[in-house]
Amino acid sequence: MADELLSKKTPSTASRYLFVLIFGLVLGIIATVMGMRAWQQRQDPFPGALMTIMAKQSAALRQTQEQSRCTPADVVQPLQTLRALTNDIDAAFPQFKDDVQFQKQAAELRSTLNAALLAPPADCQALAELNQAIGQTCKGCHQVFKP
Repeated sequence: MADELLSKKTPSTASRYLFVLIFGLVLGIIATVMGMRAWQQRQDPFPGALMTIMAKQSAALRQTQEQSRCTPADVVQPLQTLRALTNDIDAAFPQFKDDVQFQKQAAELRSTLNAALLAPPADCQALAELNQAIGQTCKGCHQVFKP
């Protein structure tokens, strides 16, 4: 009877190992989350945010074309927003400030948007050509500079 009481009070070694394993996993998860958050706080969100907003405005232009709403009134607002955002490209990517190819790509995008704002596309064919020009400029830069 005394032996039965002793055997019930002492946990088995398997349950101890299981507890240590679970405890280690929980600690590992917590440490990983803390490390990832610390790493994330060191990252500059500006470049990604700028590219996301530019992508949304480009998508708005494409959607306008797909919906056959290709009047200058429908196109000017996204073009103005895109053009204003291109002013921040240099600030978003200071590591490429002195890179000639990067500056050329940014200038080409600005030039394309300036021309489009001076003479907004009047029909869907012209808007399709503009969307293609903007897309090619963005693609050219991303092929070289996007990791």
